[in-house]
Amino acid sequence: MSDHGHEHGPKQEHGAGGHAGHSHGVSADADRRWLGIALTLITAFMAIEVVIGIIAQSLALISDAAHMLTDAVSIVLALIAMRLSARPARGGFTYGLKRAEILSAQANGLTLLLLGAWLAYEAVHRLIDPPEVEGGLVLVTALAGIVVNVAAAWCISKANRSSLNVEGAYQHILNDLFAFIGTAVAGLIVLLTGFARADGIATLVVVALMVKAGYGLLRESGRIFLEAAPADVDPDTLGDKLVAQPAVVEIHDLHVWQITSGQSALSAHVLVEPGGDCHAVRRDLEELLRHDYGITHSTLQVDHTPEKVLQLALPGESAGDGAHCEDPHGPVHREEPHEH
Repeated sequence: MSDHGHEHGPKQEHGAGGHAGHSHGVSADADRRWLGIALTLITAFMAIEVVIGIIAQSLALISDAAHMLTDAVSIVLALIAMRLSARPARGGFTYGLKRAEILSAQANGLTLLLLGAWLAYEAVHRLIDPPEVEGGLVLVTALAGIVVNVAAAWCISKANRSSLNVEGAYQHILNDLFAFIGTAVAGLIVLLTGFARADGIATLVVVALMVKAGYGLLRESGRIFLEAAPADVDPDTLGDKLVAQPAVVEIHDLHVWQITSGQSALSAHVLVEPGGDCHAVRRDLEELLRHDYGITHSTLQVDHTPEKVLQLALPGESAGDGAHCEDPHGPVHREEPHEH
C-alpha cells in the first residue's frame, strides 16, 4: 500500500507570489518594483563614482564601484530569475525553472571572487608604489555613497529576503555600505595627513568583504545544487523523530533537499506496524514535517510491515529485509540503537 503525500491545497504555498519564498506576504510585483528602484540608485551612482575615481586616482573608489557593479548584476539576475521561476512546470522541467536563481547566485558569487582577486593585486601594487590621491574628492564621494547605499538597502529590505538572490543583493549592499565607510575614513586620512597608502588599505578591506560575500553565495547555492539537506535540518535527527511516532516501525530512503532557496522537499519510505492505519500515519507525519520543519512538499511511501518479517528482524536490520527497496539510501531509522 503506497500513499503519496503532496499538500497542494491551501497549506501548500507555490507560485510566484505564494511559495515558501514569499510567505511574508510580499508579492512578486512588489519585489520587482523595490529591486528596480535599488538597481536605478546603484547604477546611477556607480557611473558617477567611476568617473570621480579616475579623476581622483583612487583605487578605493574604483573598487567600491566594482563592488556596486556586482550588486547591480545580482539584482538584474534576480529580476530575470524571478520571471523564469514563475513559469509553470512543463515537459522535462518538472520543477519548472525555480533553480534559475541558484544559477545566478553561482555566477554572482564567482564574479565577486574574480573581481576581489584583481582588486587585491592592484591594491598591493599601490601599497608598494602609491600614486597621488585626491583625498577631498574621495571623502565627498564616499559620503554620498553611504547615503545611496542606505537608500538601496532600505529598498531591498522591503522585498522578499528569503530568496537567495535577494538576500545576497541585500548583504552585498550592506557590505558596500561598510566599504564606503572605510573609503571615507581613508579619504579623510589622505586629506589630513597625505598618507596615500590609506587608499590601498581601504581597497583591501573592500576585497575582504567581497570574498566573504562571494564565498557565502557559492557555498549556499552549491549546497542546493548538490541537493544537500537545508542547513537548519539534520536528516538523522529528523529520521529519528519520524520513527518515534505511533505505529511507525521504520524509516528508510529518507531524502531532504531544497528545490530552491526557501523551498524544501522530502521523500521517505515508511513502514507501519501490521494493522496500523497507513493513511493516519501519513497525515500525522506530514503535519509534523509542516509544523516542526516548515516542509510542506513531502512524498511519503507508506507500507505495512509483514508480521512474520517484523518478528524475524534482528536489531539494526531493516524490517523489510530488502523486500521493499533493492538499494536503500542512507541509514535505516528504527526505535532502537542504529548506525547514523
